Formats: sequence, C-alpha cells, structure tokens
Amino acid sequence: MSKRRSESCPCGLPALYSDCCGRLHRGEARAETAERLMRSRYSAFVKLDAGYLLRSWHPATRPEGLEFEPGLRWEQLEIVRTADGTATDTRGVVEFRAHYVQDGQRGVLHEVSRFVRHDDAWVYVNGRIQT
Repeated sequence: MSKRRSESCPCGLPALYSDCCGRLHRGEARAETAERLMRSRYSAFVKLDAGYLLRSWHPATRPEGLEFEPGLRWEQLEIVRTADGTATDTRGVVEFRAHYVQDGQRGVLHEVSRFVRHDDAWVYVNGRIQT
C-alpha cells in the first residue's frame, strides 16, 4: 500500500485524512452539512474513534457507550442521496451504503440516517436500515 493511499480520507472525498475528517475528529472544525457529518462518522468507524461518534450523536438518542464489531473492516462509503442538511437547514437526511468485510465475507450496510442541528452543530439522531 502506498503512503498516499494510507493517508487518504476514508470518507471518499479527495483529501488527506488529516485535512479532511481528521480535523473534525480532533475538534478543529465542525461539519457544515449533514452529509459531511455522515462522512466524518463513517471515517470515525474506520478509525475506531468511539469518542467522536458519541460526541456527534444527539444526546436524546446517544448510547452510553459504543463497542466495535471484532473482525469488521469498513472499506468504502457510497452516498446514495441527501435531503436538506445544508448549512442553512436544521434537519437533514443522508442515505448511504457502507461496504465492509467481516471475517472474510463482504457485506453492505444500507441506511437512511437522520440528522439535526443541536447547539449549532450537526448531530446524528438515528438511522433506519434498508433491506
């Protein structure tokens, strides 16, 4: 694996992790849209950053803790559609497919996620798995 590839942001945007989702994970920036928050949360799953995932979760629906699935590796994020969720909205929806490998088996998580602005920041509320 080349050095350039290992530094690429897992969210799929053409940027280095340190300049993209890494800035959000470190608290140096906030997601300006619901889609951007979705991308940063996906990257947090890739990076096993439970702290960021919990901080970016709405307090009304946030679990007390978060555990990662052993043997699960996230490989690609595909944004299917967005509804609202711009810098001027208060609510947004992001439908996505997250491709993964678990114990040698490939799979896809297809979810429609809801986001709202809370304390002037986008946060994840909940998601509905699509079958």
